[in-house]
Amino acid sequence: MAFSSDRSYPSKLRPVAITGAGILTSMGADLAENAAGFRAGRTAFRPVDLFDVSRQRVGTAGQAELPESVSGVSRKAWQRMDRGTRMAFLAAREALEMAGLSGGEMPVMIGTSAAAMPVGEQYYLQAVEGKSQRQQFLRVESYQPQHQMAAMMRALGVRGPLRILSNACASGANAIGHAYQLVSEGKAERVLAGGYDALSQLVFAGFDSLQALSPSGIPRPFDAARDGLALGEGAGFVLVESLDAAKARGADVMARILSYAAATDIHHLTQPHPEGDAALSTMAKATRAAGLEPEQIDYINSHGTGTPLNDVAEARAISRWAGAATPKIRVSSTKSSIGHLLGGAGSVESVICLLTLRDQFLPASLNVREIDPVVEFDLVQQPREAVVKTVLTNSFGFGGANATLVFQKEDQP
Repeated sequence: MAFSSDRSYPSKLRPVAITGAGILTSMGADLAENAAGFRAGRTAFRPVDLFDVSRQRVGTAGQAELPESVSGVSRKAWQRMDRGTRMAFLAAREALEMAGLSGGEMPVMIGTSAAAMPVGEQYYLQAVEGKSQRQQFLRVESYQPQHQMAAMMRALGVRGPLRILSNACASGANAIGHAYQLVSEGKAERVLAGGYDALSQLVFAGFDSLQALSPSGIPRPFDAARDGLALGEGAGFVLVESLDAAKARGADVMARILSYAAATDIHHLTQPHPEGDAALSTMAKATRAAGLEPEQIDYINSHGTGTPLNDVAEARAISRWAGAATPKIRVSSTKSSIGHLLGGAGSVESVICLLTLRDQFLPASLNVREIDPVVEFDLVQQPREAVVKTVLTNSFGFGGANATLVFQKEDQP
């Protein structure tokens, strides 16, 4: 199925549905396990054993568990996939199965930050140790993210254009947002979209050297004494489809994507603008495009990393966006449970938002001892049963990348 990359916008956008979703995190390997974990208010951090962390300040993360093999994929093909691609495959397959599809032609949009970084690490170690070079060419080839994602598409039976978006921690949200644009503008009937990132030693050591990781290994988003983030790994995927196409084939609609907005904050390479200017811009644009007022948003899944600067900037942006409605806006950061998934964060948190719509609950910002005075909204500190009709998710990244998505239950007007 071909699609156009022309950026001219039609006067009327088509309604867009999500007919399938899949997720894999340290909380669990599918929708059911993750829903149960977030509803119970569990955390999923453990000692990292994928690589040596003995010289790091921190030794824990949201490390996921992966099967040694999976049905429908040859052992050789599975072994050739890097860790991140395996996660992406499992989440994407769950999304397709929920949507009632077994592959087919469709564009694929992928967001990632580190991609196949562990393969590059293996190449480097092999080179400096001066061992056999027999596998080095294969590592050079498989280190490229498009190679890994093409292998995933073959395993899924999906054929079509592939785009990989690497926009720091907004990547996964950008991928879903781009899929929404293609479908809403009539340039594709359906798109498989999502994001992923696996733990890697280089990335882990990099964040540790920046002293961005919480020394305790437990992040506390929006806590007055928060001291850093925790890294996690995983993948989240959705099947984005025009509402008409979904209804024509009798597919169940999980939710609607109402809008997407992105903005760039050129304030600093790693620090957000202290007043959250770009975050305010994406939230305002997304709700305006959806025809909503802030008080009509039932829940915000915040970017909420647990770092001193990010949480202040986002809290101020939410207050500026919501105005007088701020005290009634319910907000939490699920990074407190599974860590920061970097390029996969936006897509995983989008799937978590879909679970809140499906199961009618609010996940929590855990581990908070004393709420930061900058927080003026309703910070959800324990999971709650709630009527949830419309949700918003924020994703912000290094370099000033900001993205916001708005989802709504299908039975809403």
